[in-house]
Amino acid sequence: MPISLTQLNTDEILRYMGTPPDQAGAELRALAEECARDILAAARPRWAYRVFDLEFVPEGVRLGGALLLPGEDLKRHLAGCGRGVLFAATLSAQADGLIRRAESRDMLRALALDCAAAAAVEELCDQIEGELQGQFPGCFFPFRYSPGYGDLPLSLQGPLLALLDAPRKIGLCASAAHILTPRKSVTAILGVSDTPVNQTARSCVGCPAQSGCQYRKSGGHCGIS
Repeated sequence: MPISLTQLNTDEILRYMGTPPDQAGAELRALAEECARDILAAARPRWAYRVFDLEFVPEGVRLGGALLLPGEDLKRHLAGCGRGVLFAATLSAQADGLIRRAESRDMLRALALDCAAAAAVEELCDQIEGELQGQFPGCFFPFRYSPGYGDLPLSLQGPLLALLDAPRKIGLCASAAHILTPRKSVTAILGVSDTPVNQTARSCVGCPAQSGCQYRKSGGHCGIS
């Protein structure tokens, strides 16, 4: 199921840059719009997914009776869900390369490109989530949940990618420090319930891991805010 990125929200890019959209000058807005076009031209969106039965155990949640996703936050988040869809998505290495080249010449442009790529990853995940929800008519879904959010550790990145065969299928790997490469990528779990679920707020502000979030430290985000 191919996903195409054709447009990005300039206001969202400006917010990632730390500028309230209504306070952005014409020059900065023009830069954000230009960098959005550059990221869209460079990105090669790819994604992979698998559906698993969920098993709730005292330590957390198991995917397909095998891989343990430890912690209480995800366990509460997926309450009532009998299945979960694990997916991984990436803009591919071209977007990373575009940002790196800009870093050696113009740091403001590099920042704008990085923020445009963050907005592109969010848009990609939104589209994927819509595609996946369409495969489960009549079901209900809490928001997608990624390693690094709440008490779900980043160390799961490698095992989750292995379950998806993501290194081979979409060229997505995890470093020894559990950072996804290419960087403009996301792994996430989407719960699937046969009955209505309680939607909770999703934001960096409300995340229990905000102060120590590795995504925020590296200039990115987990893909659910």
